[in-house]
Amino acid sequence: MNSLADEALATHGARLTIDLGAIVENWCRLGAEAPGIECAAVVKADAYGCGLASVAPALWRAGCRTFFVAHLSEGLALRALLPEAEVSVLNGLLPGTVPLYVEARLRPVLGAKEEIGEWAEASEGRLPAALHVDTGMNRLGLRVPEALALAGDPLIRRAGIDLLMSHLVSAELPGDPVNARQLADFVQLRAAFPDLPASLANSSGIFLGRAAHHTLLRPGYALFGGNPTPHRANPMRPVVRLEAGIAQVRTVEAGESVGYNGRWTAPGPRRLATLSLGYADGYPRAGSGRGHALVEGVACPILGLISMDLIVLDVTQALGASRGATATLIGDELDVDAVGRAADTIGYEILTGLGSRYVRAYVE
Repeated sequence: MNSLADEALATHGARLTIDLGAIVENWCRLGAEAPGIECAAVVKADAYGCGLASVAPALWRAGCRTFFVAHLSEGLALRALLPEAEVSVLNGLLPGTVPLYVEARLRPVLGAKEEIGEWAEASEGRLPAALHVDTGMNRLGLRVPEALALAGDPLIRRAGIDLLMSHLVSAELPGDPVNARQLADFVQLRAAFPDLPASLANSSGIFLGRAAHHTLLRPGYALFGGNPTPHRANPMRPVVRLEAGIAQVRTVEAGESVGYNGRWTAPGPRRLATLSLGYADGYPRAGSGRGHALVEGVACPILGLISMDLIVLDVTQALGASRGATATLIGDELDVDAVGRAADTIGYEILTGLGSRYVRAYVE
């Protein structure tokens, strides 16, 4: 793609390319870290912004059979796509939702005694669920003493509990002492519930080694190209590429400003290029004056304030920049983590914020 004459790109001005083959390869790569242990896939937030309807079937074709989502609505959407998959809903059992879970054959992740009791009434041991124990996040889940007190309680069997799980606080920082404490707590929990399969390792947790693996891996971010080991090179293949056609090029003189409130003023003659995307497309406004795009491989700074639908670049050094040429906003050395850092956020937010207006292209 090198021109706005590209018919699909011209309908919006920016194209998001999602590599399904890379997602599958990343899933296989993560599973290879723990041979013999099942690797699930976390596909919440519309598969981290990459499109559940395309991503989930691709993973299913590759052999993934266990999926996690955050909300019941996501579980219902995934069930319609994959009738035979095992689908767990992470955010707990909200009051009155039991019939929907039962009808769609979804597994709630239970994190409070009230939830366990409500599900047990419906399940009577026939409908599966997961037990979430909080080992340090202080968000959802039973506290460790609460969970240990349920060891041997018939309520666990009545609720159909067939998976014990927790969530790591700082797995991306291997030296953080909280990792060792959580691993030790989870060993204690497994001893209290010896018959239950168990899941602790998220994307970064997989790289903490065997002590974190247990019987089910639960990666999310790394599937979509995010670096699960930020202390070293990214072992994952990139998945998303965001490109925009240059809508207009102009020259400004010293003293002229760019964008709302004149946040940037030209120190001398400059060539500027305007791209047809903005924060309404999910490119973060916080990247104003900090991020950059690549034009012909040249890093071109973002100038002024990113607006709802437009971004302005300084293309003075990109001599071939012209109307219809391509600017890369995510891709090559500009991976999602780099874009996140430039906007003082994280790659997770960049991925999950990808807008619905882009022309989307899926490649295998």
